[in-house]
Amino acid sequence: MPHTYTKSHFHVVFSTKYRRPIIPREIQPELWRYMAGICRNIRIVPFAINGFDDHAHMLFHLPAALSLARAMSVIKSNSNGWMHRRGRRFEWQDGCIAFSVSSANTAAVAEYIRNQEAHHRQTTFADELRMLFRENGVELSRDEFERESAFV
Repeated sequence: MPHTYTKSHFHVVFSTKYRRPIIPREIQPELWRYMAGICRNIRIVPFAINGFDDHAHMLFHLPAALSLARAMSVIKSNSNGWMHRRGRRFEWQDGCIAFSVSSANTAAVAEYIRNQEAHHRQTTFADELRMLFRENGVELSRDEFERESAFV
């Protein structure tokens, strides 16, 4: 799309299939770097990528010509293949949650993402999802939360 300018930042969270803890700590930095490379290859500007043994967080600028769904499909399928090439049985869950982030808040969200290990010493992934929904104005009943978060 020539002559189109957007500044769309997204905080995206997605988990391993069935939320299994299958991303070993020693491979995480390599996986996050690989995912950043995927982003750059499809013209996404990654600001922060990090996660835990069962999920990943990404903060990136999404170009106007690329849908969020397509971006996530490319990132997940390529990183899944990368894990398989390293001899690991691996699969991402189908869905994700994504929230827009204002330019003024990108530094704070990036810092939050970079501190995942420390954060998860005190908070479960389910509690983290509840907090993210709440902080982004998504009010869900317990049943709605279970249904909506089942595919993240």
